[in-house]
Amino acid sequence: MCSVSVTKTITAAVLLGAMLGGCSDIYWDRRDTVTLHSGEAMAANVVTETIDPWSKASGNRNIAYSGEKAAVAAERYRTGRIIPPINATTSSASYAAAQQQAQSTQNSQANSAPGSSNGTK
Repeated sequence: MCSVSVTKTITAAVLLGAMLGGCSDIYWDRRDTVTLHSGEAMAANVVTETIDPWSKASGNRNIAYSGEKAAVAAERYRTGRIIPPINATTSSASYAAAQQQAQSTQNSQANSAPGSSNGTK
């Protein structure tokens, strides 16, 4: 009598384990469906076969710039007084007016920039 109940218990445990094993993530990870990464094979092949995607100029670390201009620009950005870009049009009249406005804006901001000689420090 004892061996029959042990056999039924083992059989039930094996069947329960087999049914729960079907819910495993390992099964779902290996399904044959379209994934989020599909369709990128051509782009991957192009990048793989590209010898050097960067131009020679990208390796130039000696970039000339003015530290004073960079500091003034950073201060304008910090205080919200950014110089508006000039509209690039073919009309010389509108270009002259925009250039004059930008110059006057630049002069007024340069006078109020930190380190300027306007008498207040």
